[in-house]
Amino acid sequence: MVASAHEASALRQELGRDFTIVTPGVRPAGSGHADQARVVTPGEAVASGATYIVVGRPITEAADPAAEARAILSQITG
Repeated sequence: MVASAHEASALRQELGRDFTIVTPGVRPAGSGHADQARVVTPGEAVASGATYIVVGRPITEAADPAAEARAILSQITG
């Protein structure tokens, strides 16, 4: 299911750990929201129950996309 991180926690509780939740609207901490209205950080999305996160422009528009992807991953794993 595709769902905002704002609903992911309730969905996770209702549907269980084996249900897949894909969460768009994820932006790294400190980045702009662009056209996204309900933005969360990668860590917030995963903590809310997202199985997968969707991060597009912060990576594709970065000067070094690989470094940006690693930085986003570090926000999840600590």
